[in-house]
Amino acid sequence: MTPAPTLTTARLILRGPEKRDLAAFTAWLTRSERMVHVGGNDTEGNAWRGFLAGIGHWNWHGYGFFTVVEKDSGIAAGRVGILNHIEWPQPELAWHMYDGFEGKSFAFEAACAVREWAGKELGLEPLISLIAPTNFRSIKLATRLGCKEERRATVQDEKVIVFRHLRYDDTRAKVQLDKVRA
Repeated sequence: MTPAPTLTTARLILRGPEKRDLAAFTAWLTRSERMVHVGGNDTEGNAWRGFLAGIGHWNWHGYGFFTVVEKDSGIAAGRVGILNHIEWPQPELAWHMYDGFEGKSFAFEAACAVREWAGKELGLEPLISLIAPTNFRSIKLATRLGCKEERRATVQDEKVIVFRHLRYDDTRAKVQLDKVRA
């Protein structure tokens, strides 16, 4: 469905979205309390359109959201990848973990792998993340990834903090990647 490569870490497989991932994505978009930080819950119809737009993003840009699959269970745990919508200031490293998969460091593990792939293979460095000021879990993750707050902005009528990621070849990023690949 997409030109996405497959990336692996110690506990995860990151691959392009597949039809079988739509149910987990729809459940997250329509029912997850975590959606409060990314515009609120939405309808099944908009979930379907959003899922297809994600596939189109891969085909348009050559990058997008990977489906994050837990190796042990084979279950889709979330999405982590690179976004660059028309209103975005530049490519963004973004993450969405599905209910039941938060707090396991899966987003950190996947973000380290995607950061390295985006920098090494695509030359997209250094990336940003756009995070709602009330999304304390994502702010904590960005800080753990070594991000620095760069500025406050408004994107698509939403107030965000623009965080700047480490370059993929920064020594700190390499140490993080080595740990998640072990």
